[in-house]
Amino acid sequence: MSTSHNPAVGGGRNRKAMAVGAAAGAAVAIWASRRGRTDDGTPDTRPDGMIDWEKTRQTATRMNKGDALTATEREKLNAYYLELVKKCVPIVSEYTGTTLPNGAPETFAFDRVDWINANLEQFQRMFRAIDELNSRKNLSGIARTWANLNQSVLSYQIGLVLGYMARRVLGQYDLALLGREQVLSSGKLYYVEPNIRGIEGKLGLHREDFRMWLALHETTHAFEFEGHPWVRDHFNSLLDRYMEFLNKDAEQLKQGLKGLKAFASRIRDRENTGNGWIEVFMNQEQRALFNEMQAMMCVVEGYSNHVMNAVGKTLLPNYDSISKKFEARQAQRTQAEQLFAKLTGLDVKMEQYRAGEKFIDEIVAARGQEAGRLVWHAPEFLPTMEEIRDPAIWLERTKSITPSALSA
Repeated sequence: MSTSHNPAVGGGRNRKAMAVGAAAGAAVAIWASRRGRTDDGTPDTRPDGMIDWEKTRQTATRMNKGDALTATEREKLNAYYLELVKKCVPIVSEYTGTTLPNGAPETFAFDRVDWINANLEQFQRMFRAIDELNSRKNLSGIARTWANLNQSVLSYQIGLVLGYMARRVLGQYDLALLGREQVLSSGKLYYVEPNIRGIEGKLGLHREDFRMWLALHETTHAFEFEGHPWVRDHFNSLLDRYMEFLNKDAEQLKQGLKGLKAFASRIRDRENTGNGWIEVFMNQEQRALFNEMQAMMCVVEGYSNHVMNAVGKTLLPNYDSISKKFEARQAQRTQAEQLFAKLTGLDVKMEQYRAGEKFIDEIVAARGQEAGRLVWHAPEFLPTMEEIRDPAIWLERTKSITPSALSA
């Protein structure tokens, strides 16, 4: 997972949005693939499951040929970015009052194909349950033809979005999600060097300063997740529950017309429409969980931005200049980019991430730095979306809750 106030900096919440949108398509495809069955004995050599991950990889990598890093470049850049992170660690630690139990996280310089490969592993883990639903072993005839078509379309869609993101992501804090065997591992920091070079040139940014700015952003996320171990476990459990919901939806759609009617009723229910197309297909329980995940990510992004703004000038005298140039660049997305983001779900609730920063700023202004640190003490201190929109509600609620009381 990676997080960022900006889609070009991080990829984690975008990967989640991609997964949600693609999973919705997968559920519909499962229903379609069960529409008919005939037996003609034709052998099927395609991979079993809803998604052909190799085709997804090929689609994404074809969009990102060139600008590959050599082994020598990787080695030098790995060491370079690690040194930047090490400079950020004591400054962030002092402000947040948090330490990294394992020291500076592992740091890697990536080209775009490296980034695609790293994220595909997480995608496969996230989609495992839904992918297994569409076992093609007993399909034949029309049913197999439908399944082949659906697999091809969905594999291409995911590859297209992944390839698009690979051209935009600059830095990423990644951690194990939905992989119980990896929960104890530390997160990793990725820096997509070709994209960093491109933005640096377009915006006329100083090479060293811009990379320090990026390192600071990703390092703040390492403190959030590794300085507070419950955070990863909590988010992992939310994501696990969400994928279970999608799994159940896929099972329901296998019922054919009855399943489609259930989804149609959700669309007719105005209370469930939300602000994005993804939410149109959710029932109330799913939306509640979705909002809980959104609120948590708002805090992750908001606190990161708050810390960056608080300590940035300590590292970089021109911190404000870099931030303004970067934000201005993001505001100038082309219409094609904006449309792509809306269709894929990558633009989902972007205003909420800005609200997350505003929330942290306001509670710190009202109650000091300890208020900002308090959200990381336990899940009970995480705000709801309502509280993010109105920090006064959170301030009132948490007056009577103290860390010592929870411990007791």
